[in-house]
Amino acid sequence: MGEVLWGARVSLALEIRGLSKSFGGLPATSDVSLAVETGERRLIIGPNGAGKTTLFNLITGDLRADAGSIRLFGEEAVRLRTDQRVHRGLARTFQIITLFPHDTLAHNVVLSLLGLAPSRWNALRPLAARRDLYQRAREVLATVGLAAIAERPLAQVSYGEKRRVEIAMALAQRPKLLLLDEPLAGLSKEERQTLQGLLAAIPRDITVVMIEHDMDTALSYAERITLLHYGKIIVEGSRAEVVAHPRTREIYLGA
Repeated sequence: MGEVLWGARVSLALEIRGLSKSFGGLPATSDVSLAVETGERRLIIGPNGAGKTTLFNLITGDLRADAGSIRLFGEEAVRLRTDQRVHRGLARTFQIITLFPHDTLAHNVVLSLLGLAPSRWNALRPLAARRDLYQRAREVLATVGLAAIAERPLAQVSYGEKRRVEIAMALAQRPKLLLLDEPLAGLSKEERQTLQGLLAAIPRDITVVMIEHDMDTALSYAERITLLHYGKIIVEGSRAEVVAHPRTREIYLGA
């Protein structure tokens, strides 16, 4: 279990081989290899310090890998900048919410749209005049149930609603591969249920890789699971296989 046979699968959204990253000689990821098929829902689990967020940062280009390969939809991306990877269909959310609290929900989404707009370098046209971007922002907010408060300042909405705004910002970019870093963290039971419904409604043409600690919710969503421990893949397989594996119980579930 966990062995990846390279070249045995087709239509891979994400293919990683031998990915390694160290900080001060301490490995954060060590020879990580995985393959995620187009349309797949993949869950990355592991205890704190397992290297999960570091793996995401390597995939997005926020960190430069020490060794290894990252292919996005068949294209080598390990030397591409973050913005170049975004233009190839990659989007993500963050474990710690990084939004603009004094701007409206719609304006936050517009800023994410602007990053991919060809006119983003046009300093002569005021952003407020971009009705097309604001219309698109309201449409995306409607998909996460926030259309009614699109003009409300972000600081005046709940934590769960901020999480939905962040997902809306990612979806607004029409990604092909979406990385979700603990989207359910800090949410109430009702908020988790709402967000779970939104995640289930993401179209299948978007591949989703998610880091999550809420096992009940995450396991119901993911099709394949990868368990990281000290930067290495320990177990990988279906939900039933990973949950039943003794290493999972030992490392993650505390059994």
